[in-house]
Amino acid sequence: MVGTIRAGLVVALIVVGCFFLTVGTIGLLRFPNVYNRMHATSKPTTLGTATIFLAGFVYFGPGAEGLTSLVGIVFLFLTVPTGAHMIARSAERVGVPFLGSVTWPQRDESPEEEPD
Repeated sequence: MVGTIRAGLVVALIVVGCFFLTVGTIGLLRFPNVYNRMHATSKPTTLGTATIFLAGFVYFGPGAEGLTSLVGIVFLFLTVPTGAHMIARSAERVGVPFLGSVTWPQRDESPEEEPD
């Protein structure tokens, strides 16, 4: 009974992960600029890959292989937002425009006071 439930949970997690990965891929192909594409690839693909890693943890258990899956999830959640932020900042600095009336927040250009 436990093996059947575990197998069903693994299959469900893999299906959910594949759904999110497919949505991210479609967003990458369909969205018009780097900012939208970056959002489409970072959010759903993070969730999709994390659920597939979680399926690996459920399948292998809390042993060495399962621990590797959990470490993969932690690594994923630390690196993907950082990479997406760096891509957006680089695109802004290169001068890639937003679509429509969207703008970056105005930065305060006043010189910083030095501490005493």
